[in-house]
Amino acid sequence: MAKKDIKETTKEVVDETKIQEKKAKAEKKKDTKKKTKKAERKAPKENYFVGVRNELSKVKWPSKKEVFKYTMATIIFVLLLVGFFILMSLVMSGIKGAFN
Repeated sequence: MAKKDIKETTKEVVDETKIQEKKAKAEKKKDTKKKTKKAERKAPKENYFVGVRNELSKVKWPSKKEVFKYTMATIIFVLLLVGFFILMSLVMSGIKGAFN
């Protein structure tokens, strides 16, 4: 009987130490994550604006001709939609008037 008790208690102790080790590792990971996040947040603002300028220089901006073409396409599309909804409104009011 004594041997069984000793085996059970040693098994419990081993399990507890494993749990404690896992908790310690998890806490260390959290601490390192917090430290790296704090270090990333404290980057100087000058670096931010330099990065923004670099990214904007990589953008392919449209030419004046392309901007004009896209603007005209948008205006025409909007006018077509306006015409469609005016037509639908007239049709619906005509249908409503027919039943009154």
